[in-house]
Amino acid sequence: MIRLEKRPEPSRAWTWATPPLAVVLTMIAGGVLFAFLGKDPVIAIKTIFWDPILGEFAFYYRGQLLVKAAPLVMIAVGLALGFRAGVWNIGAEGQYIIGALCGGAVGLAFYPAEGWYIFPLMVIAGALGGWAWAMIPGLLRTKFHTNEILVSLLLVYVAEQLLAASALRWLKNPEGQGFPGSRNLAQYPAGSNPELIAGTGMHLGIVAAFIAVIFAYVLLNRHMTGFHIRLAGQAPRAARFSGVNPARLVLFCFGVSGALAGLAGLFEVAGPAGQISIDFNTGYGFTAIIVAFLGRLHPVGILLAGLLMALTYIGGEAAQSTMGLPAAAIQAFQGMLLFFLLAVDVLTNYRVRLSRGQA
Repeated sequence: MIRLEKRPEPSRAWTWATPPLAVVLTMIAGGVLFAFLGKDPVIAIKTIFWDPILGEFAFYYRGQLLVKAAPLVMIAVGLALGFRAGVWNIGAEGQYIIGALCGGAVGLAFYPAEGWYIFPLMVIAGALGGWAWAMIPGLLRTKFHTNEILVSLLLVYVAEQLLAASALRWLKNPEGQGFPGSRNLAQYPAGSNPELIAGTGMHLGIVAAFIAVIFAYVLLNRHMTGFHIRLAGQAPRAARFSGVNPARLVLFCFGVSGALAGLAGLFEVAGPAGQISIDFNTGYGFTAIIVAFLGRLHPVGILLAGLLMALTYIGGEAAQSTMGLPAAAIQAFQGMLLFFLLAVDVLTNYRVRLSRGQA
């Protein structure tokens, strides 16, 4: 019989071997799925993972790869800080939406004025919006000991209703002939996210994502707050005895993750999305959870995991258009990545033992 035996301490080898092994298993299982759908699995995997990097239109896809990865990396970095400290913010999708609404509303309030100060004000409003929305579960946990997982998750649905109300009423384009959605921020120079390299779609959100990675790395490795975050996650009782303030740490982690998610929403609504619409949110807040764990909650690992997940988005869209793969199959393929990551991650703390069963 097969049984799992707990290791005396987590295996460092399996800790770093788990993500690439999960990717390989995802490719194999995804190939089987594509074969059942009547598609060539080799061509499908090649279209998803190879063509966006080294294919015929690789130059365009590389820019889009960074555009897709930027919000995932920003949100995942913020979530990882909390996860390391045992603070489970599952509602980054809602904070992403509120950040976009607040930042977009500031830009629309100034329309059609021109001024260098408008976009910086939108950035500040986006960060503050995400921060404020994240403070709700943070304060409820610290003051009333509520479960932050449930509160933050349920607030996502509240944020989605606010998004719908904004697109249909509050921020609706008065010149849109009745169609839902705000004015197009991409066509409003003072309120648009400027393109860094013409024709690539790359914008300031990419720069912000790299800054977030550097900030998190320095914080975790060179600052006392980072030490407190690691200590609170690994040894909560020792953290309390060493003088760590649990409530302050919870609020800090929620605040940083909410602000980063809000910034991601602002850069998206003022850039690639261009407007506040009913279907603005695309699940980045939930996908970032996969990115955070795939990157082992390490800033550099999250950067690489974000690029990998963005590759599945770009390649998945290419596979849908060229091979006729359904969108649901691509979503299932992405979900397999988290499934295999969690499954294989068991080997980090447990080893497999074979033993003879008793009669």
